[in-house]
Amino acid sequence: MSLKTIELAKSVLDIEAQAVLQLKSRIDEHFLKAVDLMLATKGKVVLCGIGKSGQMARKISSTLSSTGTPSVFVHPAESAHGDLGTITKEDLVIAISYGGESPEIVPLLTYVARKGIPLIAMTGKTQSSLAKAAQVVLDISVAREACPLELAPTSSSTATLAMGDALAMAVMDRKGFSAEDFAENHPGGSLGFRLSRVRDVMHTGAGFVVVTEETPLRQVISKMSQAETRGAASIVGSQGDLIGIITDGDVRRRLESSSDPLNGVAKDMMTKSPRAIEADELVEKALFLMEQFRINVLFVLDSAVQGSRKPVGVVHIQDLLRNKVR
Repeated sequence: MSLKTIELAKSVLDIEAQAVLQLKSRIDEHFLKAVDLMLATKGKVVLCGIGKSGQMARKISSTLSSTGTPSVFVHPAESAHGDLGTITKEDLVIAISYGGESPEIVPLLTYVARKGIPLIAMTGKTQSSLAKAAQVVLDISVAREACPLELAPTSSSTATLAMGDALAMAVMDRKGFSAEDFAENHPGGSLGFRLSRVRDVMHTGAGFVVVTEETPLRQVISKMSQAETRGAASIVGSQGDLIGIITDGDVRRRLESSSDPLNGVAKDMMTKSPRAIEADELVEKALFLMEQFRINVLFVLDSAVQGSRKPVGVVHIQDLLRNKVR
């Protein structure tokens, strides 16, 4: 019985994978026209669909919004009861219906035709009423559903979602949407943190120790002992540029090697030419540098002045790991 279950599960994956691969031949002039229509849209892209198609439409709409194309989902059954007002003449509608004859979509088709609103159809029936009403038809037909009864939408839902992702990514690329733009739309969670700027996570104030190269070592170590500093001090020269760093490791090594470890000034203990990062760099790059050079802190340089070595903050690897940048 367990073997039969495993084989069934594998066949589902095979059937759905094949359904997605068959879409490759349909990335053609119709697909390109759909992309062009979306790029020319001054308003938003409105997705609609009923049942499983509606669920796929919601996801595609969410993907579009997060990748630079403002989008909303309108439920076809609700559209005839006032929600049609969501759709303006500057918008574009993508209607999803595998059979292309869902009665709930009819009022919406009538509305967009009357208003002259562009319509893209995603359907498995290219001669359906939905297809005939659209300016562009994207064929999402599948050879068979993965359901053993061939009743539950499975392969068709997967194909719908894959075509929607292909469309969203093509539009994103044509718009030149960047990782920085993506971060603006995803400020929450570990993803948002990873794509945020170093200036947004760096420590300043009491958590950021700056001393000159002539500062007495006793004073440097006293400042480093404060709770928020986490054992690191930046050393600046006469022009305020970062020239060195003192860490807990430097302190331990001096205690071991010197008979009078606290006698001296910062330049006697510091490590010269420390690694640093500009404030406007992505947090992900900060973690990459720390891992590559096996360091726990990076001092942050002022990005406002090109070539500046003036430290404005410090970022710690513990902060990045705690927020699951990796």
